Amino acid sequence: MLKKNPSIIKTTILLMVILTITVNAFSAIRLPNIIGSHMVLQQNSKIKIWGWGAPAEKVTIKASWDTTQYITETNNGAKWSTEIVTPKAGGPFTINIAGENTIVLEDVMVGEVWVCSGQSNMEWSGDQGLQQTIDEAPNATNKKIRFFYVPKSTSEFPQENMDAKWVVCNPEDMKHFSAIGYFFGKNLQTNLNSPIGLINSNWGGTPAETWTPEYVINANPIIKKGAAELQDFAWWSSKTAITYNAMIAPLTNYSIAGVIWYQGESNTATHYAYEQLFTGMIDAWRAAWKKDFPFYFMQIAPFAYEHQNIGALLRETQTKSALHTNTGMVVLNDLVPDTTNIHPTRKIEVAERLSNLALHNTYGFSQIIANGPMYKSFSVDKDKVTIQFDNIGAGLMCKDKEISQFQMAGADQLFLPAQAKIIGNTIVVTSKNIKNPIAVRYSFSNTAIGNVFNKEGLPLNLFRTDNWEVNTSVIKK
Repeated sequence: MLKKNPSIIKTTILLMVILTITVNAFSAIRLPNIIGSHMVLQQNSKIKIWGWGAPAEKVTIKASWDTTQYITETNNGAKWSTEIVTPKAGGPFTINIAGENTIVLEDVMVGEVWVCSGQSNMEWSGDQGLQQTIDEAPNATNKKIRFFYVPKSTSEFPQENMDAKWVVCNPEDMKHFSAIGYFFGKNLQTNLNSPIGLINSNWGGTPAETWTPEYVINANPIIKKGAAELQDFAWWSSKTAITYNAMIAPLTNYSIAGVIWYQGESNTATHYAYEQLFTGMIDAWRAAWKKDFPFYFMQIAPFAYEHQNIGALLRETQTKSALHTNTGMVVLNDLVPDTTNIHPTRKIEVAERLSNLALHNTYGFSQIIANGPMYKSFSVDKDKVTIQFDNIGAGLMCKDKEISQFQMAGADQLFLPAQAKIIGNTIVVTSKNIKNPIAVRYSFSNTAIGNVFNKEGLPLNLFRTDNWEVNTSVIKK
């Protein structure tokens, strides 16, 4: 009979213990980084909580705002998810998520969550020397505003996680965060008295194609043609879908209130495709989130582009895009002190108009006038053209002695400077040099800064009454 070897027994027991610890370690439930301490969850919603673990691992979730227990199980793909119901705005709360291990999420707030996306004018912050951010930073301690800063990254395929974390608004992190995003969130937090979660996902220079899923681009010949004309640069790639895959797709399980967007400068050369591209992108994001959330965006500002009128044509396509369901556009053609700077510095004013749009349209602040005058129709009477408008508020006004930026054309399609007068709620346009006018344009150039507003101080948007071909040749210097 063989004798038992004590050393072998000890080794066997040790190996079994190590194996058990290893199995438990690999069985540990894990969360995506968007779900973490200090986060803001969308209020009064059925939201998704998800993660990974060992197949058949039981996962129990309990939030401190009520006594409900949510139980789910990891599937054979090592993934688990469940939906939990959030209360009205408030906090801080804790959330316990228990499987083989337990994760405790602390300082969780419930309120309104917004994604802030686009290119450099959305990205601009104290990192670029923005004075408004630098001046605000010492006062930027606010426990009811939370930041989630998505790092720049790309991927050929949609990703499920990203290297980021939630932080409580503080002077240092605020300096690195989108200025428009921060001031937008601050205005919402003040008016709603609710916690605000801001997800910063942007990349200077990127065209909209990079933020759009591949299937949208491949399904539309016009969009595909525009995408093929894009060029890469040292600071960003123009490859389709790559920022969507890495910087938006991992967020789409996370419940949000809506999106704010500032982009378009990199699409001016392919303005003909932008309306279909942009509205297709919006629809694709909503489909991914499974929610028809509001999508509010800034119209690009006047800037001295190399080619004539391409900025005006892009702004025109953005105006058409604003007719898309549950969208809204902020016009900022008056907030541009220097048309040679593609990054206008007055971000507080832009964010105020943007937050007013959200407060009026999404949160029911009906007393706020959030939209400026928009072209509606025109009529011709001999040598006069009368323009009618929507969104005139308390009435039209000019901030200077004379209205500028109006042009008129006859049958020769040659546009000449024209005179304009506000008469009631209309503008009457004439020109000494055109006896039989056919068409009128307002602020329809790259750098035009108009001076017509409603009495609430919101600018008249650019417009044209014609559909003629627009000159986009290179500007001679």
